Amino acid sequence: MRTVHKSLLWMAGGLCVAVVVASAFSKQTAQAGPPQASSTSASDTASRSTPASVERGKYLVAMGDCVACHTHKGGKPFAGGRPLQTPFGTVLSANLTPDAQTGIGRYTADTFYRAMSQGVDDDEHHLYPAFPYNYYTKITRDDSDAMFAYLRTLPPVSHALDRNRLPFPFNIRAVMVVWNWMFLDKGTYQPDTTKSAEWNRGAYLVEGLAHCAACHTPKNILGGNKSSEPFYGGRFGEWFAPDITPNQRVGIGSWKPDELFAFLHEGHNVHSAASGEMGEVVGYSTSQMTRADLAAVITYLGDVKASPVEKVAPPDTAVMHQGEAIWRDQCIACHAANAKGVPLYFPPLMANANLQQRNPTTVIHYILEGASKIATDQAPTQLAMPAFNWKLDDQQVAAVATYARNSFGNTASAVTAMQVADLRKKLKPIANTTGATTPALITHPGPGTLTSAGTSSTDNGTPQAGREVK
Repeated sequence: MRTVHKSLLWMAGGLCVAVVVASAFSKQTAQAGPPQASSTSASDTASRSTPASVERGKYLVAMGDCVACHTHKGGKPFAGGRPLQTPFGTVLSANLTPDAQTGIGRYTADTFYRAMSQGVDDDEHHLYPAFPYNYYTKITRDDSDAMFAYLRTLPPVSHALDRNRLPFPFNIRAVMVVWNWMFLDKGTYQPDTTKSAEWNRGAYLVEGLAHCAACHTPKNILGGNKSSEPFYGGRFGEWFAPDITPNQRVGIGSWKPDELFAFLHEGHNVHSAASGEMGEVVGYSTSQMTRADLAAVITYLGDVKASPVEKVAPPDTAVMHQGEAIWRDQCIACHAANAKGVPLYFPPLMANANLQQRNPTTVIHYILEGASKIATDQAPTQLAMPAFNWKLDDQQVAAVATYARNSFGNTASAVTAMQVADLRKKLKPIANTTGATTPALITHPGPGTLTSAGTSSTDNGTPQAGREVK
């Protein structure tokens, strides 16, 4: 952690030096004008909008999952204000409704396309890549115009926001000139003539509009993609987006195409269920895609290079004993003693890719706060996993997570109590029915508790769990 802080301080110093150069370059760019822009009038913009283009734009906006990020909890759709956590601070999403003062009402098709492809707004201010323009730059002009045409049909919502909450020097937008020079590869997607039309369609969606790498590719210290590790999984906020390469153990290599289709279309399959941030992606985006586009996405993802198999050290035996006892008390009612779960209801944890990720953040998140499967039109039943943050302390959560990650055909690094404590601080505590907000020890399980023969169940939840009865 200290190394990261020092690196960020070093980076901040370097960016301070770069601000002067960036500001000058930014002014020159603004004076020169955007390459794609022209003096498009409101009537010209309106002339590009037809019922067909608006309908296509609605579909494209859904594929881009725009409503998820641009809608604050409890707010009007697309009115912005949702906090987006970055390693450098919090950014609030923009208002995409056609309100003239606080939304995109003054945008033209040209300035909208410039924002999508270059990350520059209608006032020629640089946008932050929390808005994924570094992926949207691959979108064609026709698709951008269709999306703009649809957004113009939304009811205007006045929603004034102080969107920039970043600390110095990141609050200086001109710094983005340097970031763009390093990480923005401008230009629409260019088809690979050696691949099929379906593969290229999938690449266009995954690499561009769906911006899958924004979450599923790890980032470097400057927030750019680690290009050498595409789709290996990435940490963002209070989650870890899993590996989605064809890796058989931690990726989606063991999923059949129809199983991946079911996950993206319905929100669950025999392996997993979509919840949390991915639940929003499925609910608002992939479940709305056509079968042809989903098939294209699956074809492309199936052809990316699999991430390498990582070796991990075996966990501590005492921790495994403790974790097993907690597992038997708390987990087997739903996931079954053999971890096979209940197909399409309670996900199996046997040989579970999400459970074996190199970063356990999402596993810890689920144990602490629980999880709720996204409801889709195809599968409206919203099953849930309860929260255990009121019941298990940091060491207990770490122990049961470590046990699950290293049992039933799983292999992964051990989880530490410190990792649990760090995430617990960031999550809102959930009280149990008695009003307790602190973990309660599980030292006296009920009479129905299942334990290994010859062990004392009174030790469950303690470092002595699994101890032989004398």
